[in-house]
Amino acid sequence: MSDFSRNDLHGHLGELRVRLIRVFLIMFAAIGLCFVFAQPIFGFLVRPLAEAMGEGGTNRLIYTGLTEAFFTYMKVAFFAGAFLSFPVLLAELWRFIAPGLYRRERRAILPFLVATPLLFFAGGAMVYYVVLPLAWPFFLSFQSGADVTALPVQLEARIGEYLDLVMTLIFAFGLCFQMPVLFALLGRAGIVKAKTLAAGRKYAVVAIFVCAAFLTPPDVISQILLALPMLALFELSLFIVGREEEDRHKEKDGQAGRQESKEEQTKSS
Repeated sequence: MSDFSRNDLHGHLGELRVRLIRVFLIMFAAIGLCFVFAQPIFGFLVRPLAEAMGEGGTNRLIYTGLTEAFFTYMKVAFFAGAFLSFPVLLAELWRFIAPGLYRRERRAILPFLVATPLLFFAGGAMVYYVVLPLAWPFFLSFQSGADVTALPVQLEARIGEYLDLVMTLIFAFGLCFQMPVLFALLGRAGIVKAKTLAAGRKYAVVAIFVCAAFLTPPDVISQILLALPMLALFELSLFIVGREEEDRHKEKDGQAGRQESKEEQTKSS
């Protein structure tokens, strides 16, 4: 390796180290800020359960260990801080790789970097505003009074278990909503073709429902609520891959046409 290439590599590694340190500092600052507001953030996550329980009841969340509440709020701060600082990570990644790309490559990659956090936020919003208001009443319906089960069967949920369940749902939906980005990248690379996806649609339906069963709690409501948007996202991915193939064919045809015109000009001259 020549001195120029070695110095160039060290320069890129140094820039990457600086950007990573900047991201970690911003993430730690966001986590610290979120820890100050951990209780209101946790209250925001608990609101769908409180609304499902109704007002005027004796329902509550409990913790059974002295440190459980503290570590639960620490996890709330970590998840919220990582959630808020994730766009900063993507921005620093873009600033690192963009100078080494051609303009056409930058136009091709930038939409994926923008779509990734937006789709993740959309998945989290669907959990909070659609899945939880439908799933929590289903689970609460298994409570009963002493007249039915001899002894009352009442929910005494732990705050740590509740947070783990909600964050599992949010991350499951957020990751599954990345399907269009994944298939679009594979289609742009020529690894996946629209005809292949269309031919495997029936297998994709089965795989989506199996995936939904593993990623969600063992109830039909949340499984269906994850599977249905995944089916829609699969169809969107199929459309995007088809458009990518059409754009590549048009670009190849344009390049071939320009090459032919150059050869004709060369012959005529």
